[in-house]
Formats: sequence, C-alpha cells, structure tokens
Amino acid sequence: MDREIRVALRYRLVVFSHLRWDFVYQRPQHLLSRLAKRHPVAFIEEPVFDPTGPARWEPSEPSPNVTVFRPYTPIDAPGFAEAQLPALQALLPELEATLGQGGRVAWLYTPMALPLARALEPDVVVYDCMDELSLFDGAPTSLLERETELLELADLVFTGGPSLYRAKQHRHPHVHCFPSSVDAAHFRQALTGADAPEQCDLPRPRLGFFGVIDERMDLAIIEALADEHPDWNIVLVGPIVKIDPASVPRRPNIHYTGQRPYAALPSFLAGWDLCLLPFAHNDATRFISPTKTLEYMAAERPIVSTSITDVAEPYGSIVYLGDTPAAFVRSCECALAAPPHERRRRTTAMRDVLAGTSWDATAASLERLVAKAFVAAEASAEASA
Repeated sequence: MDREIRVALRYRLVVFSHLRWDFVYQRPQHLLSRLAKRHPVAFIEEPVFDPTGPARWEPSEPSPNVTVFRPYTPIDAPGFAEAQLPALQALLPELEATLGQGGRVAWLYTPMALPLARALEPDVVVYDCMDELSLFDGAPTSLLERETELLELADLVFTGGPSLYRAKQHRHPHVHCFPSSVDAAHFRQALTGADAPEQCDLPRPRLGFFGVIDERMDLAIIEALADEHPDWNIVLVGPIVKIDPASVPRRPNIHYTGQRPYAALPSFLAGWDLCLLPFAHNDATRFISPTKTLEYMAAERPIVSTSITDVAEPYGSIVYLGDTPAAFVRSCECALAAPPHERRRRTTAMRDVLAGTSWDATAASLERLVAKAFVAAEASAEASA
C-alpha cells in the first residue's frame, strides 16, 4: 500500500532554504534531486540585495525537474529577515502562477521562511532540520520563536542526525531521524580515478578536507598539522565563509583550493592519504552530522576527527579521534602508520556502514512519510468539509 500511495500521489515540493543550490552540494541537493524524479521542486533561496530595481525572481533549472527561484530585493537585510517579508510576499502571486494547481508540500530548511510558506497554504508542511541554526554565528534573534511556530504547524519533522533528533524528539509528535547518507558509487571513483590537477604535483603524504571552512573548523588543528609535519601537505577544498580569510593559517604546506564542483571531489580523495574532520567543539558543532564522513568512507581512506557526537558515537571504532591540536596530530601519525591488518579492519567496517545506507533509500523513506501525511491531510479536509 505504501508504494501505491507514493506512486499515485502527485504533488509539488516548495522548498525554502538558507543554503543556495549552487553552494556546497549536500543534504538538500541530494534529497531533492532524487524526490524531483516524481515531484517537481521549486527551490526558494534567500534574497540577494539589489538596490537598482524592484523586487524580482531570477529562476534557473540546475537539475531535472528542479527550478531555483532566487529573489532580488532592494532591501539590505540578511536571509528571510522580517524586513524582507513585504517584498517577498509581493512576489508570491508570481510564484503561485508558476506553481499551478495540484497538491503542494512546503519543505523548510530554515524556520525564518515560515511566513512565506504559510502564505502558500500548503497541504503538508515538512521541517527538514539539518542543523541547529540558532547556534550559528549571526543567527537571527527571532529564529527560536519562528522554530516554535514551525514545530506547531509542521506535519513532519526530519533531523539530520541522532544528536539533533534527541534535541527535537519531545517537541513534536512526528520527529524522524534521517542521518546524513552517501552516494557511495560517486565517491568510490576515488579508488581508481585520476588525481586532481590542483594537487597532483604535491609530495605525499597528503591530508585532505572538503567542505565549508567557517566557525565550525578548529583552525589551531590545521596550524599544528602543518607546523609539526612540514613534510605533510594539507589540502583544504571549499569556500571560506563567515570568517575573515586572513584568519586562516597560511603555511607553505597548506593549500586552499576554494570551492570545487561535487563531481570533482572524488579526484581530490583519490590523491589523499588521510581525510580530516577537524571540527571545533563549540555551539555551532554541537549537533552537526557531517555528510563528508560517509563520503570519506566510500573512498576507503583513513579518517581522523575530533569527537563531535555524530561522528564519535556511531563511528568511534572506525575513525581515529583527537580533540586537542596535539592529540589530533598524534592520531594522524597513528593512522598513517597503521599496519595492514588494522587498515583492513577499519575498511571492512566502513563497507559495512555503507551497505546499510544510501541517499536513494533515505529519499524513498522520506517520500513514504510525506505521502502518508498527504493522505491524512486530504482525509482531514474531507471530514471537515
């Protein structure tokens, strides 16, 4: 019956996100590109400041059946701030005309967009809580209040990891934990693929990280790795955001590549001897569940991490751990010097983890829950008619 419901229902997903589609490819893009195979996706981004003209949409189609709507407004306020709402609400009729008739699911990654989502009168509301945004630097003061409203309105709440699930499970009757998953086939290309041109001339060993470089990264760890082992080359792939680029450590053996396409990430992994998860212990990392953990595993590279909860709890026997800069360096030394039998043990454990998850399976599970919520909403509407 679940499959019949899922296939029979035809609805559109209207997604409100604090992350841009063309930013680092992660949970929203993985899930929505898969759901788009059966449900058109309208992906609403945060506004871009443009003082030269009236508010407008700039649509694009970066993926099959996905339309990104990027709003431009003459209002210089961040994100879906209160000051932006009048201009954005004025744009909703144009969006409504594009969406057309039929069922509608509002899917929110940020509570700040709740007034816009509510105005569209969706049949089902989903809160996909991938981060505790209220703990990030620069979080709006009204975010917690908006989240409380969203939790009262939402039909379903998904969390991006077990620590977030524990934080939200008593705040809504339908909270489901869907940790970060992986496109294993994509990252297994690292096992046989060519090295990335940006690093192919760097001496080994190479230690690598890909992802956003921001307040969640322990920069003292990067500095210690470079200083204690000038023979190691550290490759950091990703954009530097929300922190001063001048604050990141600069050494001859630290190499910043900037953001690179998702398609290029396996080629970087192909040339790394060790993968890094050098996260700081602070408010912003308290509930994170890094997507890259399983992506590193698919490449079957040793991994060294700080003991953030959603890495240390499930994968503490697979990943090497070190919380201080000195301990992190020692763990990297241990990982690089591990004997063959220890490498085989950890690789086998990685393969076992990956055998139990995929973004395809996660998207299918989410879709079944949305379908049931949609059927329940229709039944409720008919009963009250």
